Amino acid sequence: MTASTKSSGLTALITGGSGGIGLELAKQFAAHGHDLVLTARSRDTLEAVAGTIEGKHGVKVTVIADDLTDPDAPQRLFDAIAAENIHIHFLVNNAGFGLGGEFVDTDIKRELEMVQVNIIALMQLTKMYLPAMVKRKSGHILNLASTAAFQPGPLMSVYYASKAFVLSFSEALDEELRNTGVSVTCLCPGATATKFAETAGVGNSKLFATIGGTTAEQVALYGHEAMMKGERVAVVGTRNKIMVQAERFAPRKLVTMLSRKAQENR
Repeated sequence: MTASTKSSGLTALITGGSGGIGLELAKQFAAHGHDLVLTARSRDTLEAVAGTIEGKHGVKVTVIADDLTDPDAPQRLFDAIAAENIHIHFLVNNAGFGLGGEFVDTDIKRELEMVQVNIIALMQLTKMYLPAMVKRKSGHILNLASTAAFQPGPLMSVYYASKAFVLSFSEALDEELRNTGVSVTCLCPGATATKFAETAGVGNSKLFATIGGTTAEQVALYGHEAMMKGERVAVVGTRNKIMVQAERFAPRKLVTMLSRKAQENR
């Protein structure tokens, strides 16, 4: 698709859209002719991304710089988009981060910010945009969880718990919305080559030392396709699918012990 391609007239809002999986998802939506609203903390980075995407795909990209660790940010974002008279047809709750370490030692301020971004902002934005989707009888929501959602995560306990919320919330909401024309997809990638591990301080863990060839682009392609098909849960990669199924039958204590070993440093 080139800059001369006609826009679909539909718009996707992507949080955390300036890098990693969020940026690759933005490229997927743009490649299908959808306009974008991208939000992240850095306006300069967002504007650079917007210029590149607009130049390549000919879609309109609106950028709104804000920090979702601020409890007032979701409302500000919603109001700013409404002021531009932009209607959101695809909501991608991608923003999120992790924090490694034993809970007794970790920074509670950072963990509260994590809950604010990973859980509360995701839930708030969904609450804000869902009514219009239901009224139109069309729309898709993509919530970014993780394979971490399926198990406890010693040494990243709050992060794993936050993703378990995202998975449970998404599955329940998608069932509520059955027959409304609106779907909710929970995207669950495993360890992916982004800046996540570095930011969380777990880049030296056994888990991230064995990332392999999984890229943000591959995750975004899989997630976008799953969302458009209306799939409820999308686990990325055959290995991760097998792992998730195996965890259902393994003793919970064993799963937790193995999870801890994966989080320990090499």
